[in-house]
Amino acid sequence: MKRTYAGQRCTAARALEVVGERWTLLIVRDALMGVTRFVGFRDTSGIPRNVLTARLNLLVEHEVLERVEYQRRPVRHEYRLTDKGRALGPVVSTLMEWGNEYYAADLPSPPTLVMHKDCGGRVVSQRVCESCRRTVRPVETTAVPAEWRLAEGRVE
Repeated sequence: MKRTYAGQRCTAARALEVVGERWTLLIVRDALMGVTRFVGFRDTSGIPRNVLTARLNLLVEHEVLERVEYQRRPVRHEYRLTDKGRALGPVVSTLMEWGNEYYAADLPSPPTLVMHKDCGGRVVSQRVCESCRRTVRPVETTAVPAEWRLAEGRVE
């Protein structure tokens, strides 16, 4: 299967070129939970060593993770999220919420919840209209090409 989406003007397709493979999102999930070392990623996900190496290199190349030396003899690196990587937090937590809703029926409780460090409350994803500030359900939305908005004289 082709890995690129040449000819498409779609930022979702471009993003999928970086994070669209299942192991890659699991690495990002683990990094968001504090995993930084190769062995940690391997142990938490069960990802094969060669696949993990390739995915970590891809995430470093696209500046989602940065490789930082933590030991000189022998040389060892850890992988830290960049701002670009941390920006995937809402994507991963929304995917986890969706999984908790539709794929956790056979579990005693959802395996992971996103919690607010300050007050201990559960953090939930919401879609908010930037114009009227209301929370909007998916059925109340539509996706349109940006140039339609530009043709209306509205740049947002």
